[in-house]
Amino acid sequence: MRRFLIFISRYALFIAVVAGAVGFPFFRLLTPALPAMIFLMLFFTFCKVNPLDLRLRKWHGLVLLVQTALAVGSYFLLRALEPVVPVLRDRSVAEALMLCFLQPTATAAAIVAGRLGGSIQNLTMYTILSNLAVVAVVPLLFPYIHPVTGFSFAVAAWTILKKVGGILVGPFALAWVLRLGYDIVQRHKGSDQRFNFPRKWARLPFYLWTATIVILTGDIVHTLVHGAYSGWSVVLICLGAFPACVVQFRIGRVIGFRFPASSHGTDYRDAVINPAAAPTTPGGISRLTAGQAMGQKNTTLAIWMAQTYLFPLAALGPAAYMIIQNLFIARQLRNAARER
Repeated sequence: MRRFLIFISRYALFIAVVAGAVGFPFFRLLTPALPAMIFLMLFFTFCKVNPLDLRLRKWHGLVLLVQTALAVGSYFLLRALEPVVPVLRDRSVAEALMLCFLQPTATAAAIVAGRLGGSIQNLTMYTILSNLAVVAVVPLLFPYIHPVTGFSFAVAAWTILKKVGGILVGPFALAWVLRLGYDIVQRHKGSDQRFNFPRKWARLPFYLWTATIVILTGDIVHTLVHGAYSGWSVVLICLGAFPACVVQFRIGRVIGFRFPASSHGTDYRDAVINPAAAPTTPGGISRLTAGQAMGQKNTTLAIWMAQTYLFPLAALGPAAYMIIQNLFIARQLRNAARER
């Protein structure tokens, strides 16, 4: 049984993609459940985080600014190239590449950064910031680039804000209210016990993530099978995801190295939370942390946003990014294991 679970854990992405592709007529029918699944996935993840361990870093704002600029810039650049490159008249290509940059940091990025020797809490803080940035940017950007027929810009922006904001901000607030309430009750009882996420629930976000990949893959395959799309558009979207992924990992590392954490160690509990981050080289640690922050994305959310608010084919961009980033991360972890 243990070997079977290890096998499932290692090849979860591959299994989820194959299952979704094969069973797409059924799994695509489950897409209405995605908002609730994403909400729960984020909630269980952030139940593990103590807000007192989070600090703002200089590189947080810069990475966020560069990421947003790349998203907006890539969209308008491809739109400007339409007269020269006819295939770009399919706006789903520009929207797909924009999503490859705009999608927020994955909640699992902190775990990967920790295994590589980065700072778990610094990356967790950036994950929160990047999700809040999406809440702010998407309602303003999406109605402009993809107007909703019959709705004014303000109405469309407010509609998106309510849905995206609830899915992203809600889990953070609920998890921290739960933690705060539990601690207050324990102090009232005279107990020193503090909130700790139950170990038996630790893998719930992983299972929820796997299930969302199955459903999203089914919906994407359905779109490709039944939609009348240009083959060149599909090829361009898949090819564009590769440089988008590599560039973001690289830029994040450069920024992190040039703007390291101002202090490191026991002051911010790095050595306690993540012993792998114990080396006294803040530049190197921030380099790893910022690289994962900018490169490892919450593709599940991006695919859902594309299918809900943009051209359905645009979801192929973050889907291709998902596969590329996981191959990239697997290589990182393998190299890190060899160095130890």
